[in-house]
Amino acid sequence: MKTSSSPGTRQHAAQMHALAVVRRDIRSRDRASRSKYLLEFNRAFRTYDAPLNSEELNTRLASADIILLGDYHALPACQQFAAQVIEQLAGERPVVLGVEAVLSRDQQVLDLWWRREISEQVLRQQLRFDHDWGYEWAPFYNLLITAREHADGIYGLDCMPRHDLRRIRARDRHAAGKICAIRERHPDARLLVLFGESHMAPEHLPALVKGALPGERALTVLQNIDAVYWQAMREEADAVSLAPDAICVFNAAPLEKYESYRLCLEKWTGDDQPDFSPAVHNLILSLARSLGFRLDSPHNGTQPKQLADSLPEVVHANDSFLASLPDRDRALVGERGSVYISETNTIIVREFEMAAAAAAAARFLLHACRGFQPGQPPRQVEDALAHFGARLMCPGNLEENFINSEGEYLYRAYLEGRISRAAVRKLFLVDCEESLLRQFAVPRTPGNGSHRS
Repeated sequence: MKTSSSPGTRQHAAQMHALAVVRRDIRSRDRASRSKYLLEFNRAFRTYDAPLNSEELNTRLASADIILLGDYHALPACQQFAAQVIEQLAGERPVVLGVEAVLSRDQQVLDLWWRREISEQVLRQQLRFDHDWGYEWAPFYNLLITAREHADGIYGLDCMPRHDLRRIRARDRHAAGKICAIRERHPDARLLVLFGESHMAPEHLPALVKGALPGERALTVLQNIDAVYWQAMREEADAVSLAPDAICVFNAAPLEKYESYRLCLEKWTGDDQPDFSPAVHNLILSLARSLGFRLDSPHNGTQPKQLADSLPEVVHANDSFLASLPDRDRALVGERGSVYISETNTIIVREFEMAAAAAAAARFLLHACRGFQPGQPPRQVEDALAHFGARLMCPGNLEENFINSEGEYLYRAYLEGRISRAAVRKLFLVDCEESLLRQFAVPRTPGNGSHRS
C-alpha cells in the first residue's frame, strides 16, 4: 500500500497550488474544453494497467506498424519525443512521419523543402504555419529536420476547418484516409502519426485507422495524461501501459503542460512580447504555499516579510535586453535560461522552461526569506535550494547543468518524508551552510561533484 510519504505525494501537493491558478485562467479563455469530443477523450484514460520500464516501452514501440502519437501542441516536449522515436526506430525499419500541423493540401510545399529546394523561412511562410497553426515553430521544425535525416517521408494529414469543433470528426476521417494512402505508398514502413491528443480517444482516430487497416498493429501513445500522471509518479514510472494497444509516456509535469498552453493563449490575444510574469509569480507563490510560508507576514523571522508585495519584476530577455546586461548576468542567462538577479529583484527569462524558472523562483524565495539583506546567501545553500525548488515544481530528469547533489538529496528526503516542511522552511530562513552540508551532503567520490543549478 502506498503511504502519504511515497514519491509523488508531496510533489502533487506542491503543484496543485499552481495548477489550480493556471486551469482557472485557461477555462476562462478557452470554452472548447467543454465540448463532447474533448469530454470523450478525458473519460477514456483514467487508470493504467502497469508501469513500463525503458526496455518494455521500446518493445511496445518496435512491435507496432502504426504509432498514433498524441501531441499536446503547446508543449515542445511532445514534439521532441516524436523526434526521439523517429531516431530510435529508423535503424530497424523504414519510418514515415505524418503530422497534423501541415494541411494535406500543402503537401507540395513540404515536398519542395524535403528536396532542399526551398528554405526554412519559405517553408514556414508557404505553410502559413503561424496563421493556420499558431504554435511554436522551433520544436516542430526540429522534428521535421529529424524526419528528413532519418525517415523516408513526411506527410501533412490535416484539413480545414481546424477551429470548428463541429467538424472535428470529419478531420479524423480525412486523416484516416491519408494514413491509408501513405500505407499504399510505403507498404513496408512504420508509420508515425503525430496528431492532437484529443483525437486519440479509442473511438476517435484510432477506431478509424483500425477499421480501415485491420491487418496493421496500431499502437496509441499518449503523452503526460493528467489522470494517470500522479499515480505513475508514485511508482516513479516514465511510461505506463493503458491497454494492450495503448500506452502513456511522461516527459513533462502537468504544470509545465498547462503553462505552455497559457503562454500560447496570451500570444494569440495579440501580445508581441511574451509575458512570463504570471507563470513565474505563480511558481513562486505555489512553492511558498506548499512549504507553509505566509504571503502576508508583517516581518521577517519565521516567515518572509510581505512576500506577496515583494515579487520580482520578470523581464523577457530579447536580444536588445541581453546586450544591455553585464557580462556576468548575460552569461548566466545563456547558461540557465532563467536567472534571478538579487541586486534588482528581477528574474530574467530568455525562454520559458519550467525547471529553470522554478530554480530562479526558489532563489528569489531564499533572498526574500532572508530579508533581501546585502551580501549573498552561501552559494552552496542557494544552489541546493534552487535544485530542490526545480525538482519539486518540475518533476523529471533535469539537464546536466541543473543537477546539484545536495539539492537532490534534500528533494528525495522531503518526498520520502525524512525531512519535514518546517525543516525545509528553516533552510530558507536561517544562515545554515554548515548544517545543510552536514545533513544533505552526499559522499564525495571521483565524478560526484556538485553542479550548479
